[in-house]
Amino acid sequence: MDGSEICRKLDELAQSGAGLEELLAQAVELLHQSNPRFHWTGIYELYPDAVLRLGPFLGAPTDHVFIAVGRGVCGTAVAENRNINVPDVTQAPNYLACSSETRSELVVLIRRDDKIFAQIDIDSHELNAFDPQAVTQVETVADYLAHAYARSAPAPAATQKSGPKPQRRK
Repeated sequence: MDGSEICRKLDELAQSGAGLEELLAQAVELLHQSNPRFHWTGIYELYPDAVLRLGPFLGAPTDHVFIAVGRGVCGTAVAENRNINVPDVTQAPNYLACSSETRSELVVLIRRDDKIFAQIDIDSHELNAFDPQAVTQVETVADYLAHAYARSAPAPAATQKSGPKPQRRK
């Protein structure tokens, strides 16, 4: 399933009345299932206190439920306002190890204009797991989710002081 197909499924879900949280959870599930190299897939939401908080995810549990902006690959992506593809995490000086099995990581911001709402974080047990096609797929889904955040008024990331508990999907 490519990014456009995932977005079509998310759109169908939105049309049926699903809220933002359900869309995020379904996006994680569909992305995770779409590529055998995606071993951990999750969304970190950005809150006003400059902390990323873990939302829905699939994969092994992680201790990194909160990540400060500027810390690790996820926090650096926000601080530098850019997506980051790390082909070999052993070569990333700011990498926060979530699993000893992780070899590569992809972080794609969910943003609209200058507003960052969240990010999609994907880990793989394979080196250089994220080819241009995989990156484009995740960027397509992130763009769809940015529109979903913008439509939800006000967006949860802009109003909540403490985040929800992470939701591990089975």
